[in-house]
Amino acid sequence: MISKEHIIKRFISYVTIDTESDPNSNTIPSTSKQWDLANKLAKELKTIGMQDVSIDTNAYIMATLPSNVEHHVPTIGFISHFDTSPDFTGANVKPQIFENYHGGDILLNKDKNIVLSPNYFEDLRQYIGQTLITTDGTTLLGADDKAGICEIVSAMEYLINNSNIKHGKIRVGFTPDEEIGRGAHKFDIEKFGADWAYTMDGSQIGELEYENFNAASAKVKIKGKIVHPGYAKGKMINSMYIATEFINSLPRLETPEHTEGYQGFFHLHNIRGDVDETVLDYIIRDHNKGHFKARKEVMFKLANELNSQYGKEVITVDIKDQYYNMKEMIEPVMHIVDIAEEAMKQLNIEPLIKAIRGGTDGSQLSYMGLPCPNIFAGGHNFHGRYEYIPVESMIKATEVICKIAELTAIEK
Repeated sequence: MISKEHIIKRFISYVTIDTESDPNSNTIPSTSKQWDLANKLAKELKTIGMQDVSIDTNAYIMATLPSNVEHHVPTIGFISHFDTSPDFTGANVKPQIFENYHGGDILLNKDKNIVLSPNYFEDLRQYIGQTLITTDGTTLLGADDKAGICEIVSAMEYLINNSNIKHGKIRVGFTPDEEIGRGAHKFDIEKFGADWAYTMDGSQIGELEYENFNAASAKVKIKGKIVHPGYAKGKMINSMYIATEFINSLPRLETPEHTEGYQGFFHLHNIRGDVDETVLDYIIRDHNKGHFKARKEVMFKLANELNSQYGKEVITVDIKDQYYNMKEMIEPVMHIVDIAEEAMKQLNIEPLIKAIRGGTDGSQLSYMGLPCPNIFAGGHNFHGRYEYIPVESMIKATEVICKIAELTAIEK
């Protein structure tokens, strides 16, 4: 059995290290503090007995658990990222442990009256009687994706200490900067040398995913003209008003808070401006490649219409693709999904096969030649103060890794 106390101790040792990434940085990793956890992980992998442990100049970590069978077994991999999202602070994380969750409200922070409630976050009710790790309400937790790292390291340690469990060669990889879309950019597929891999980067227990959004970022710049407001008639162009026209001209109900399942969206996540210039930062998401293309065209068309209306180029749109739906890369090798599904079933976990409303390193890695479905890591409410994770889900995810390794090694 995998020790509950051991999992908790390892997880807390990771989340209390600040590894927030920075989309405005041009370095890899994007923040120097990511090295603090990267170096710790490389050392820990050596300590538990992993071989070929390496950490490169960009903080990508790889290691090997050699095969303990004589027959040929495909080399599989498990991958997670150690950065946390810049959407909410990851500094000074103070995890709280609530044993035997009673099913009601959890007071995260008495001074600020911050409450984690099942009346709002209904998933909490799945975990009555279990042990929850939460934030103190002032930071995110970092289960995305330090839970995945904890599970992979714990699984490798368990397999090393229980050599009676037969498995082939296993490669593990930990990456920086996944939260800003760069996690796979410097990942050396050839060096990793796996036939396929799994990212441990999903949410609730049972999730198994091989579809994700097509994704792009869009930067919309609106140029105004500032003059003295007392003499502005016919001269001033207020960029903020034009920005408002642009925002309101996009489909109002095609935003994250109004969509689910396979529905795509436009998401305005940052705005800064004054009379002279306003900048809008959007992300564009859609599972359907045709719809994804159409969403980008809508933005360009809207900009052209506003430029025509004002008789000059007041607005520009710069769109950059970030990653694509991995479905078309996974479907030709669906046996790798079948193995993960069977592993869950053998552990009495109900597989929840669905599309990711987001992306993982696996989406980029799949297009780079490493098919890479995504498996649950157990956390909920990522990227914010209400993030939490049931310890029992982390234990189950660790067991799934071990079971996948065991099933892959069965001699045909």
